[in-house]
Amino acid sequence: MMQQSHAHPIGGKWPAQFPQRLQLYSLPTPNGIKVSVMLEEVGLPYEAHRVDIQAGDQFTPEFLALNPNNKIPAIWDPNGPGGQPLGLFESGAILVYLAEKTGQLLPQDPARRYEALQWLMWQMGGAGPMFGQVGFFWRYGGKDFEDKRPLQRYVTEAKRLLGVLDARLQGRDWILGADYTIADIAVLPWVRCLSVNYEADALLGLADYANVQRVLQAWLARPAVQRGLGVPAAAAA
Repeated sequence: MMQQSHAHPIGGKWPAQFPQRLQLYSLPTPNGIKVSVMLEEVGLPYEAHRVDIQAGDQFTPEFLALNPNNKIPAIWDPNGPGGQPLGLFESGAILVYLAEKTGQLLPQDPARRYEALQWLMWQMGGAGPMFGQVGFFWRYGGKDFEDKRPLQRYVTEAKRLLGVLDARLQGRDWILGADYTIADIAVLPWVRCLSVNYEADALLGLADYANVQRVLQAWLARPAVQRGLGVPAAAAA
């Protein structure tokens, strides 16, 4: 008998209405959006649960039982490899898992596969952390620090990374060219965040990266992206 999601402790705090479906525990942050958009793109049935990080949901025993690193997103797949349930955290690992589970958005050709994975790692190790630091020192807790050297350091590095991405996208529809992949799904939520969440357009000169802006707009126009941006839905007032 397949073990269902309610068998995991996290089901005690976020009960599954459809326990046979993949369960997503997340928020529409850049990392959370990666997974919700991926799920929408591949058409895999899932159920989304909102993890309120302002209320400290990520530190509850139930959430920590699934992700001891207390970060969103995380998933519980009752039908994982070999038909056994699988819990998974780290958005990059989840993207790879969902691509392999569905056979979508990750090239089968080994060389192209590793090309996609290198850009996924570029986002995970570079663009995500550096853009996030810009947000902290420009918009959030660090904005009141008198010493502006940390902000300038991360602004400089964010601009460098945007330049790398802009050069890569020259003459290409997507990061890998004609093929839309998990690399795009990983990178573009973070580009969007620089403007929508951090309001850093002028600070970073975002309009100067014409290729980045072109591809970002193409990504935002995708129906699956439009659906995934609002998952999980905001709590009712």
